[in-house]
This record gives sequence, structure tokens and C-alpha cells, in this order.
Amino acid sequence: MTGTHIPVMLSEVLDALEPRDGRVYLDATFGGGGYTSAILERADCRVWAIDRDETAIARGAALAAQYPGRLHLLQGRFGDMLPLLTEAGVSRLDGVVFDIGVSSFQIDDPDRGFSFRGDGPLDMRMGRHGTDPSPTAADLVNTLPERDLADLLYQLGEERASRRVARAIVSARSEARIETTGRLASIIRSVLPRDKSGNDPATRSFQALRISVNDELGEIARGLARAADLLGPGGRIVAVSFHSLEDRIIKHFMAHAAGRAAAPSRHDPRGLAADTAPALFRLLTQKARRPGEAEIAANPRARSARLRAIERVAVPA
Repeated sequence: MTGTHIPVMLSEVLDALEPRDGRVYLDATFGGGGYTSAILERADCRVWAIDRDETAIARGAALAAQYPGRLHLLQGRFGDMLPLLTEAGVSRLDGVVFDIGVSSFQIDDPDRGFSFRGDGPLDMRMGRHGTDPSPTAADLVNTLPERDLADLLYQLGEERASRRVARAIVSARSEARIETTGRLASIIRSVLPRDKSGNDPATRSFQALRISVNDELGEIARGLARAADLLGPGGRIVAVSFHSLEDRIIKHFMAHAAGRAAAPSRHDPRGLAADTAPALFRLLTQKARRPGEAEIAANPRARSARLRAIERVAVPA
């Protein structure tokens, strides 16, 4: 089963990135190629695109054929963009775009195990089976001690009833190993009511497991840092995220890069050694941009999207 890819906040992404002829850009999260295709259409430029899922890279071959010599696909994690691009002979970029999170293709394929809407193996790895050595979601729910599992659900899924959910999972796995998304969702639903928003009770727990399996928050931090290292003057980073944990990392990174980090307390001795060096970046978004009502109506998955962007204004001395 394949999904339908609709690039979120596409117009806003292009406005923030400002693709120009002769420049080099990176789509750090290729997915269905929506951003990449739009960048290539907007300007006579080159795009390098990274995805850790080889099926996404295989899908991208048709798009690369439409833009010979202009689109180059790389399989790997975007947190590893520096060695990936260095090996390909790329040392400087004019812009990087991130679409953080799981792709529509992955969500809509039950065999990938990301969603509770259809029953499938409890996997959740963004890399395909056999090529990604990461523990699966099934490994986590069947082996983590109850307290550690509860902490994971609370910290990465912001699940307030994490201890109740963890207790139910541990009880169920004592009877038989939990192998499918359907069974895990049923276990969670058995101890949690549907919330007032109408969201499925399993939503937060599935999110937490997916983030943990793929080390998504660590990838964001590494990817942003490497992107900043690769940008030349005038280069831009544009990041679209979909929940508060992701957005918080992006917000803090960009604020710090633009010299907007909160000052230490006057009682903190670090304040005496404040860094007076000029900021290397400027904020292009003073606060996160949101999708318009029309886009949300057409694509409900866009409703939680947040866009932030920065521009390099100087290079380190």
C-alpha cells in the first residue's frame, strides 16, 4: 500500500528558502520529493537529497531522470549529511530544507508499523527491514523495564498516563510477546479513554516509540548543526516540524545561532564572560509560521506544522 505525498507549507518553504539559479541546495528529508521537485522548478539549481529509507531513494530515480545532472540522491541519515556530502564532493550549500518526522508513505504502509490505523508488524524503523540495525518498536515494548518504558512514553510522547500504559503493556507481554500494531493499540485503548480532542488513545505512545526507535530528536540536533557548518554566506536553513519536542529543538538552535539565546542570570558567573562575537545567523522567522486554513482543510496532516528559518550572514573568523 502506498501513500499520497502532499508537501506541507510548500509555498512558505520556497519563500523562506528563495532558490536561485546556479546555487546548490539540500533536501535533508527527501520523502516523496515534494520540496525537491518544487525547488528544481523554481530555479535552475542543483539539489542533493537525503533519505534513510531506500524505498524513498528508489522512488526518487524517476524524478532524477527528469532533471539530469541537477538532482542527486543519497541514502543515509541527515544527521550524517557532512560525511555523505563530503564523499560526494560537496563542501558548501546555499540552502537546506528539513521536513521533520515520518513521511506519508511510511504512515500509510501497514507493513512499516508506524500507524495503529491498520494492523502490521510493530517495526517503526525509517530504514527498511534488514538494512537498519536499530531496535524495533516491538523490541522496546517487549524488553524495556516498566519504569523505563513509562519514562519513554512520558518524555517522548508527552503521555500523562504513561505509568498506566506501561503497566498494561508489561502485563500483556507476560502472556505473549507484542508483535503487531493492532495488539499494542488495543492494549493502550483498554486502559485509556478517548480524549476530548477525539485523538486515538494510542497516538502519543506510538509517537514516543517512533521517536525513540529512530533517535529523531538526536537526528534533528545533529542535522541542524551540520547544516549550519555547510552553509555559505546568504545560505538558509528552513525547517518544518510537527510537534512541540521537534519545534523546541529547532527554536532553541536557531535562536542561539542568531545570538538570541537567553542571557545568564545576573547571579550566574557565566554572565561575566558573555560572548560578544557577532552572530553568524539572523532569524528569518521571529516566531514559527503556521499553515493557512485552506491548507489545513485540504490536508489535515498540516494542522500542527511549524516553520522556522535562519540565514547565514557571516562565516567564522
